[in-house]
Amino acid sequence: MDAETLIPDIILHRKGARKIEDIPPEVASLLNEGKLESANLTEWLAVDHRALLHAVVLELSLGQEAGPMLRRMDACSERKIMKVIPAIAGEWLAWLKGKDAAERSSLCEALAGHRSDSVRCWAAYIIGLDAQLSLEQKLAGIKPYAADPHFGVREIAWMAVREPIIRELNAALACFEGWVTDADANIRRFAIEATRPVGVWAKHIAALKVEPAPALPLLEAVCSDPAKYVQDSVSNWLNDAGKTNPDWVLHLCRRWQEQSESKQTKRIVTRATRNLLSK
Repeated sequence: MDAETLIPDIILHRKGARKIEDIPPEVASLLNEGKLESANLTEWLAVDHRALLHAVVLELSLGQEAGPMLRRMDACSERKIMKVIPAIAGEWLAWLKGKDAAERSSLCEALAGHRSDSVRCWAAYIIGLDAQLSLEQKLAGIKPYAADPHFGVREIAWMAVREPIIRELNAALACFEGWVTDADANIRRFAIEATRPVGVWAKHIAALKVEPAPALPLLEAVCSDPAKYVQDSVSNWLNDAGKTNPDWVLHLCRRWQEQSESKQTKRIVTRATRNLLSK
């Protein structure tokens, strides 16, 4: 029987605690055992990734073979989640390089399809950290994570490829022109969020802070997007750009308003200029 079927509905359909200390012990245990997805940001931040790594190694029957990886992570003093996730992904990537194609494929499938959103976050970073992959291969590989149903995986997905995007910005922007017309709002949002000049918990894209115009084809494609998830990303993108190019943002927003009377565009413009017009 699938382990998930043994979890009570009251846990599966919980809202999630507001504070880490309020997370029920049974929920914390299930999260750290990889048997449950986090319900909100509080739970996502509370996952003990080292404990989860031990649980996943046991689940995959890797035994003593993964011992060195576990010991290195246990000895690691880093506690910030945005450092721990790529560190674990790096360990998996190093482990994969010593395996044949079948073993690599099997492990990658296991991590990518894992019931734990935190484990899928590791899988996303494995793609982002793999120096053997081209930018095109990384973006193709990360796309399923960009469309993941869990918010945490979607956020980690763009962070995982942020560095490659910065290194080959023009190529990434060209690739994303196809993403912003995708039927999936998560894919459209990813293309915008991944290229935000400032972003959250990520390295800034200096070139777009200086000159945001190269990303204009992406922004134009979603200036009236029906999904609020995408609208928020577009307005945040422009809010970022407004910190260094306020006149460019204001001019663009005025043009959008003249060209479209849609409530979607109005919402984007209002949020995009929230800091510029309040001064």
